Amino acid sequence: MKELVFDHSYAVPFVRPGELELLEPQAAAAHRQLHDKTGAGSSFLGWLDLPERYDRAELARLKEAAQRIQDQCEALIVIGIGGSYLGARAAISALSHSFSDLLSRDARRAPQVFFAGHAISDKYLHDLIELVAEKDLALNVISKSGTTTEQAIAFRILRELMEKKYGAEGARERIYVTTDASKGALRKMVQSEGYTSFVIPDDVGGRYSVLTPVGLLPMAAAGIDVDALLEGAAAACSWFGRPELKDNGAYQYAALRSIFQRKGKNIEILVNYEPSLFYFSEWWKQLFGESEGKDQKGIFPASVNFTTDLHSMGQFMQDGARSIFATTVWVDRSPVEVVVPHDPKDEDGCEYLAGKSLSCINAKAFQGTVLAHTDGGVPNLVVNVPELNPFYFGALIYFFEKACAMSGYLQGVNPFDQPGVELYKRNMYALLGRPGFEEERKALEQRLK
Repeated sequence: MKELVFDHSYAVPFVRPGELELLEPQAAAAHRQLHDKTGAGSSFLGWLDLPERYDRAELARLKEAAQRIQDQCEALIVIGIGGSYLGARAAISALSHSFSDLLSRDARRAPQVFFAGHAISDKYLHDLIELVAEKDLALNVISKSGTTTEQAIAFRILRELMEKKYGAEGARERIYVTTDASKGALRKMVQSEGYTSFVIPDDVGGRYSVLTPVGLLPMAAAGIDVDALLEGAAAACSWFGRPELKDNGAYQYAALRSIFQRKGKNIEILVNYEPSLFYFSEWWKQLFGESEGKDQKGIFPASVNFTTDLHSMGQFMQDGARSIFATTVWVDRSPVEVVVPHDPKDEDGCEYLAGKSLSCINAKAFQGTVLAHTDGGVPNLVVNVPELNPFYFGALIYFFEKACAMSGYLQGVNPFDQPGVELYKRNMYALLGRPGFEEERKALEQRLK
């Protein structure tokens, strides 16, 4: 079994000899803090060994529920925001047919999966409801508290739709709840309504929760092999559990991020060359942005989709401000092959590519871009993924989770809290007139005048 490999050979011109090794003591200390659970945020380290210790009985029950969803509905709507939906959306996008929602049910062999509760938009929710009005539906609502505004109002609206469509009893059989084990608004609804429910572990934060029922139930319902995904994550536990910096690619990635930031490279651009990885980049941005962006610290996470964005953002990366470095997620092997045909007329000037597969051409675009950007003063890091399947997707998720935790500790921040997110919520609650926020509302309204 090939390992997922981190390659920093293209970054050698930007790192002095011995500079990475100087971070070995800090990395070793951070490793001990993580694995001994003595560092900041240690009560949220349940993800660390989750792929090796997950509840097998709970997973079996989850797969039974996923099969039930497949049997009972044409469309599954997943309701959540941030970590409650991005991991599942990333996996379903990466591991499914590029146009799965447009395939027939027989070809797809799973329900269409749509997402709600991640935005406050009349148009989006109206259009979604219009789209699914005549379909058999199931809902999976995901929230630890059950009171997150975006998720809560989407669930209220869609629950009403379900009850009108199927009646209260019929709706109960089609609503699946992923929430806290014992408390919160959704747990109360589970107790009163009898919805099928799954637990978000207390010791796993939202952006690290993709390998819990938060991500696994939607994935399994979409037909993804969650056993293989967890096997890949478990393999990555071993690959990236090595304490020595020189033997651990995830730690090397974290350390190099720290080095580049100290050299003024405070923007990281995650690059992919597969359109199906678009939502993986969105998941990655939340993971690093919410984990590191605090205490006036952090590297700003951005992303591009190549070769598409080579015709736009590629210009900035090549010749713009030298405040960036790039990390490419490169998939070594395509699951299918499309070959450029011969054309004796060669009117498009592409006959020199005849007989070559698109994956071969894409690889040369990747290599040429990395060399050009390196020459342009942009450090390039590469995460090599042998192929895009559930096993390696699980490994990729774990690689970045482990690297993010290490990177946060090297920056001196708690990578498991999110104090800044709470402020906008309080302001929004106050301005909307939520009970208990009367004084804050008055103060905010004065500021807005």
